[in-house]
Amino acid sequence: MPPSRSNTNIGVLVMNAAGLCLVVQLSVAFGMAGLIWPDKLMPLYEVLMFPWAASYRVIRTNSIAAIGLALLLLIRLHSGIR
Repeated sequence: MPPSRSNTNIGVLVMNAAGLCLVVQLSVAFGMAGLIWPDKLMPLYEVLMFPWAASYRVIRTNSIAAIGLALLLLIRLHSGIR
């Protein structure tokens, strides 16, 4: 017996919410890591920002932006905007 249409729709919504939760957690993790341990993230930023030199100011700015992105996504998750 094939699954009903409503069960399939609920499954899709649950997986979308789970994916969004994962993105929020990763954004918070990298944002906090950049604020707490910028020395350990310096090699990563040197590779990602190849033509430009990575500095502590850039790492701090990107970390704050990642935390802001996480907050926006969390608000989207709780408000139910699609």
